[in-house]
Amino acid sequence: MLQLRLEQRQTQKIVITPQLRQAIKLLQFSAIELQSYIENEIRDNPLLAAEERADGDAPSPDASPADGAPGGAEADIPAFDARDAAPAVETVTETDWEPETPGDRAYEGAPAAASPEAEWLSTSGKAGSPSDDYDPFATLSMAKSLTDHLNEQAQLAFPDARDRFIARYLIDLVDSDGYIRTPLEDAAALLSSPLEDIERVLGVLQTFDPVGVCARDLAECLAIQLREKDRCDPFMERLLDNLDLIAACDMQKLRRVCGVDADDLREMMQELRALNPKPGAAFEHGEVETLVPDVIVRRGPDGEWRAELNPSAAPSLAVDRAYYASLKNRCRSDSERNYIADRLSSANWLVKSLEQRLTTILKVATAVVEEQSAFFDHGVRHLKPLNLRQIAAKIGMHESTVSRVTSNKAIQTPRGIFEMKYFFTSSIPSASASSEAHSSEAVRDRIKEFILNESPGEVLSDDRIVTMLKADGIDIARRTVAKYRDALRIPSSAARRRMKRANAA
Repeated sequence: MLQLRLEQRQTQKIVITPQLRQAIKLLQFSAIELQSYIENEIRDNPLLAAEERADGDAPSPDASPADGAPGGAEADIPAFDARDAAPAVETVTETDWEPETPGDRAYEGAPAAASPEAEWLSTSGKAGSPSDDYDPFATLSMAKSLTDHLNEQAQLAFPDARDRFIARYLIDLVDSDGYIRTPLEDAAALLSSPLEDIERVLGVLQTFDPVGVCARDLAECLAIQLREKDRCDPFMERLLDNLDLIAACDMQKLRRVCGVDADDLREMMQELRALNPKPGAAFEHGEVETLVPDVIVRRGPDGEWRAELNPSAAPSLAVDRAYYASLKNRCRSDSERNYIADRLSSANWLVKSLEQRLTTILKVATAVVEEQSAFFDHGVRHLKPLNLRQIAAKIGMHESTVSRVTSNKAIQTPRGIFEMKYFFTSSIPSASASSEAHSSEAVRDRIKEFILNESPGEVLSDDRIVTMLKADGIDIARRTVAKYRDALRIPSSAARRRMKRANAA
């Protein structure tokens, strides 16, 4: 029998507040993503201002949250730890707090803005007042794309409007390498034109600059360039028809198919190597993003390796309290006062989240540097097996926090710039029980060295590499060696043997 009754229950659960979500998102941002996020926040919040961070202002690994931060799980919001988060009752009480963090100070001492005259003198390099007709953008130039370059030539090469229309359509089909991958039959059907007209227009396009553009495959691209040099004879055409044999380094079969001797084949191969297989690549002007390291590793005065935050990747925000006071005094309604109070609370929280983010990154980086100090001294061969759980246990945080910290972060070392996850490698067991396990990255480096030092007459097979690694105390399976070799983009022993024979010939 169904009946209704009223009862009261008390449950516990972890409440993910909006501030907590924001802090977790900040923790896994890269340096470039964080800079973009901060710029948007400064644009939206009038109480936020960026301030210069001196080299000595970076938080230390043992730094604790500033006084005045709320207690409980939310005190360590940017470094959210699932183990330490106290279960919260479903009803969450929000308090209005204004902690005194290092960034919560009036934005004072900012450098005075330069006068327009000083800016003009610094940019123009001339004395005197600027001219009224000066245009700072007059000297800027835009990089020309491959499509624009071909359309300019098509405008002059095709007097007929119908042919120009077909040419523009075919030019739009050209990819970044300069090839037309779409079948001409599809273009003829879409444009309602005879296939002969499409092929005729394509033939003219293939005479455009750069040489070899608008080809449908690699063989046609190379043939166009050879015809431009007047070197596309019947022997070279047979060579172009058997590019698969060139890839397989089967020189004996190539000589039989082409009907030439070894010297002629060698000259023909040299001519092919001098051609450009991607004629359109010269017009690619992709933006290259600079990798900004979050942590810099240097040797300290005591000879030990130390991790330091990169000042350029550690943005610092300040809450402009003076501006807040002036705005608060000019508020005339409750909605305005509530808006200013909400902006102040959001600014305080963001400043504290950024400070705690830097502290957490430095803690993790310091632990990683301590564990992998042998790598900085001796190189990749001394890289130790390491996982997130070991670092989490060492610094007293949850494994998920360490995972967020190591994502999209880079470390600058005397041996180069590496992703932080590079130092976390799986373990390869040792052949003897008394020896320590080996890092998978160190084993990859050994495999690469073995193959680089192999002689043309003795190409190492995967089984042979396994035997050599076991002689060095590394217990590894053949399929693991094959997997690492593929990851290094090293061909198999049979392919390497053919390549060495071809080079020797």
